Order: sequence, then structure tokens, then C-alpha cells
Amino acid sequence: MAAVSTATTEGIRVNVSSVYVPEQSSPRLHRYVFAYTIRIANDGDKAAQLKSRHWVITDGDGRIEEVRGPGVVGQQPFLNPGDQFEYTSGCVLTTPRGEMRGTYQMHRPDGSSFDATIATFSLSLPFSLN
Repeated sequence: MAAVSTATTEGIRVNVSSVYVPEQSSPRLHRYVFAYTIRIANDGDKAAQLKSRHWVITDGDGRIEEVRGPGVVGQQPFLNPGDQFEYTSGCVLTTPRGEMRGTYQMHRPDGSSFDATIATFSLSLPFSLN
């Protein structure tokens, strides 16, 4: 796995690694598929639940797409201190490189909420197609 990013917000650590998926891609058709694996760890001393996500996806031509939705991979994981949750998802671009960043909206049992940062990570081919 390449392209690792890490950010910690209020004790919630988000690690990301991404990889190009050549078997699902078709460069001649301008289809580049990337998989990313995210590990969300509660390094703090208060529980938190991931309620929703907000992604900002930028392709190699500077086009920006924003994606918002409930939870991740159909789940809204509740993380007690020391817990972690890991999932893999994907992104399709029309360019061989781009980047993603975003936030997870986290809710605490006391009713407070905050946005956990997902640091920018790159989506790029491991080699040149030229």
C-alpha cells in the first residue's frame, strides 16, 4: 500500500493508505480505479460514534467532486477508547492521478460533536503509462 496519510482530531486518529487497482481500470477509456483502506482509532479517553462522512475528491485536471453521506460502508461505528475500525472502499477517476481529503462527523455520548479530519492522500499510478 502506498500514499499514507494520518490525522488526529480530539483523540480520533484516521490513517489512510491507497493503491491503484489495474485489474478494474481501463486507461484507454479514461477509467482509473483506486482502493483506499482507512483505519479509525480512538486514541482518546472519550467514546465517539462516526455518523457521517464528507469527501472532497480532486482529479488530475482539478475537477472537484464532493460526496456526503451517512456512515461508512453501511455502518456507523461506535468507538470506545482503545477501539479501532477499518474498512476499504474505492474511487474511480478519469485521470491517472488525483487526491482525496475529508472529514467524519463524530458524535459523543454527551451530545457534543466534532469533525475528525481525513488528511489529504494521493491517488496515483505507481508507474507511468507512457
